[in-house]
Amino acid sequence: MSQNPYDIPSDPAKRHSAAITDGPDRAPARAMLKAIGFTDEDLARPVIGVATTWIETMPCNINQRELAQQVKRGIRAAGGTPMEFNTVSVSDGVSMGTEGMRGSLVSREVIADSIELVARGHMFDGLVCLVGCDKTIPGAAMAIGRLDIPALILYNGSIAPGRFKGRDVTIQDVFEAVGAHAAGRMDPAEVHALESVACPGAGACGGQFTANTMSMVMEFLGLSPAGANGIPALHPDKERAAVACGELVMDLVRRDVRPSQIVTRESIDNGIAAVAGSGGSTNGVLHLLAIAREFGIPLQIDEFDTIAERTPIVASLKPGGDYVATDLHAAGGVALVARELARRDLIHPDARTVDGRTLGEIAAAAVETPGQKVVVSIETPVKATGGLAILRGNLSPEGSVVKLAGHERRLHRGPARVFDSEEACFAAVKARGIAAGDVVVIRYEGPAGGPGMREMLHVTAALIGEGLGEHVALITDGRFSGATHGLMVGHVAPEAVRRGPIAALRDGDVVVLDVDARELRVELSDDEIEARLRDWAPPAPRYTTGVFAKYAALVSSASEGAVTGPR
Repeated sequence: MSQNPYDIPSDPAKRHSAAITDGPDRAPARAMLKAIGFTDEDLARPVIGVATTWIETMPCNINQRELAQQVKRGIRAAGGTPMEFNTVSVSDGVSMGTEGMRGSLVSREVIADSIELVARGHMFDGLVCLVGCDKTIPGAAMAIGRLDIPALILYNGSIAPGRFKGRDVTIQDVFEAVGAHAAGRMDPAEVHALESVACPGAGACGGQFTANTMSMVMEFLGLSPAGANGIPALHPDKERAAVACGELVMDLVRRDVRPSQIVTRESIDNGIAAVAGSGGSTNGVLHLLAIAREFGIPLQIDEFDTIAERTPIVASLKPGGDYVATDLHAAGGVALVARELARRDLIHPDARTVDGRTLGEIAAAAVETPGQKVVVSIETPVKATGGLAILRGNLSPEGSVVKLAGHERRLHRGPARVFDSEEACFAAVKARGIAAGDVVVIRYEGPAGGPGMREMLHVTAALIGEGLGEHVALITDGRFSGATHGLMVGHVAPEAVRRGPIAALRDGDVVVLDVDARELRVELSDDEIEARLRDWAPPAPRYTTGVFAKYAALVSSASEGAVTGPR
């Protein structure tokens, strides 16, 4: 009698995929997988999903196809069978200042949903997520929290800085050049020359903007192996790190190490400390709230203020500092930031990471490049307190977020200039219609009102470029790019479209931003605000069908992470 072909033993680490691949009943599934080139031996091994967010709309994710091949090499070498799949990404930098930017935050939910769908639908035993531009990183972490299968995240790396007139430049400089051109301080030829050199190749934006902030957070959370994310996109070590990630995920699968064993309240606190201690993007607030929710970890927006207030900035990174991510890698990497924070007990050192070490062990093993100036001693920090604060008051009863890393102003009082869209505000800025002392208000740009909570970098960079950055303040129910600096308050909640007090503001109302008092208020009585809101009606929705309409109906407040889900 011939040998039974179904007698090939299945690897015991196939805790999920065996239901897809094993036994005579699964012959149809195997027939389809064999059409792709998988063999019986391949299908007897643990099946590992390799998620990419590759897309040809930006440099941020463009190297992921090549990195995916290296991850798969590592998986095969360690006894697994990789299956690559992809999901979407929306470039913040390319879409900034346009209608397309409404898709950016929405894409975070689509990324998380699609990774979850593919992983559940094909019952992967493990998962490696390759991430780049801003929303891909939290989107992947959110999916991993839902799935709770052995998994890790690899950031495809930062872009190198460009060179312009003998200095390093980033995309931030190009955005600010728009304002400088509008102010007559740069001619079109100079702007063109700058745009042509600012982004020299693959990789996500180079400063401590949202992508690099969240990349660092992934290492502090423990979902990325220490040191791997910080390797620049085009550095020769990046491919070796990808192979190592493929091998590492197989170790996690065999030992059944779940993300829920790694991401705890302590590691969430470590992630917040990473944002604060590096002067990182205020988007870190939005994304960590969302990640904590997917892991079932209670987290309130005010806890960001508590941690930031006790955490000095120890990394001089753009936009508030002098250096970019490639400089941090050359200096010794993210571990240097952890080392300095650990010296003041500002992180939980016993928090586990996917590479088997604790964050404290990683910090203790940091190797500093002699003479580096990117990460400073915690005794002489860049700034004594962290790079953000949470403001409340009669304009933001559910909270709002102010970034503090790039300036020293703590108080601003001035008349409101109210705009009901980013475009209307940008037109006023371009026409030199904003005066020193003004409080620029952009509303109906929140998670539901936008919908999509656009970043206001187009406006904020133009204000900086015109030389108004230190003389005005800006508040919005939208959000900011990590490249934003100046006295800017975002995430104002409740948002205008959901009857937040920001909807009651009128031109000339006196608005006060008081960082020390943690207050954002308008000099109106509660009765007057309520009287105005009684006469208020929400504007017609910008979209009545499709993904934006669905998102607007489902999305929560920014103070809860702007997440979608069943109510």
